[in-house]
Amino acid sequence: MPKKSKKEDSSDSDSGPDDKEPIKKKFKGDSSSYRTEDKEPTWDLGKSRFVKVTDFKGKVYINIREFYNSDGDLKPGKKGIMLTGEQWQRFKASVDEIDEEFKKAC
Repeated sequence: MPKKSKKEDSSDSDSGPDDKEPIKKKFKGDSSSYRTEDKEPTWDLGKSRFVKVTDFKGKVYINIREFYNSDGDLKPGKKGIMLTGEQWQRFKASVDEIDEEFKKAC
């Protein structure tokens, strides 16, 4: 098998559903939240990172992912994580402790 070049290894792309540029349709009055063309609730974290509530293969996930621009369309990259409902609940329960540790570290 031929070796991959560093350029190939650093690709942020992966196969999966093609997400298009978010169409900013605001909801709940939050300036950073909107729905994309595929109706997914989306929150912009900045620097091409988004949080989405995603239905994938019949299950709902919290998808925190970095996107890349491909010919004017935003597409999901490899860098990210999809949390199940249980993982999301555990994460939310830990946020205060994480925030305290973050403040100590700064």
